[in-house]
Amino acid sequence: MIDQAAALNNAEWCDALCRAHGLPGVFSETVWTNPVRTPIFYPDAVTLSPEATAAEVLAGIDAGPGASVKDSFAALDLAAAGFGVLFEATWIHRAAPGPGDVRGWGVVREKDELAAWAEACFDGEQPGLFPGGLLGEEDVAILRGEEGGAVLNLSRRASVVGVSNVWGEAAWPGVVAMAAALFPGLPLVGYEPDPAPAVAHGFVPAGPLRVWLKR
Repeated sequence: MIDQAAALNNAEWCDALCRAHGLPGVFSETVWTNPVRTPIFYPDAVTLSPEATAAEVLAGIDAGPGASVKDSFAALDLAAAGFGVLFEATWIHRAAPGPGDVRGWGVVREKDELAAWAEACFDGEQPGLFPGGLLGEEDVAILRGEEGGAVLNLSRRASVVGVSNVWGEAAWPGVVAMAAALFPGLPLVGYEPDPAPAVAHGFVPAGPLRVWLKR
């Protein structure tokens, strides 16, 4: 199922980001969890199957205030545990793209370039969120172009490439073209609260998700 492949891919990206901060998570058949609080914008748990239960999700995390859970199939009810819905979004999927125009695009490879990328992506508000250790992740490519940027991550188990952290109003064509160049023949997945910009560039909706937050 596309949404399960997308959920696994997203959990692998979250784990890569956390590992770069020295905070590796734990994978089971049904959920990825992190026993300590994850960096801002990144969940403490990602469900990998619609069979995941609230009990097993909460058992793997620090479920105190500030905890967040990516409910990948919009299947959990965490209200009884004190969580509220932070936002809802839609998984997206695109068949493997053909070659495109990558002029003006490249992969971030140096720490100072990564710092500049993160400043642009997060409007200078989250310094240090993308540490230099990410540059050593062989299945992660941080893209920078004249129109914006994005992150690609390869999921070897699901045979898909994740697209996340897209910034820049005109970035989508370059991001898709770079995905085709770096990971030829593989479909693309991701999620967006508003899928319309991705849909305009060949993606299709692939199911709902929601993110819960413990206040």
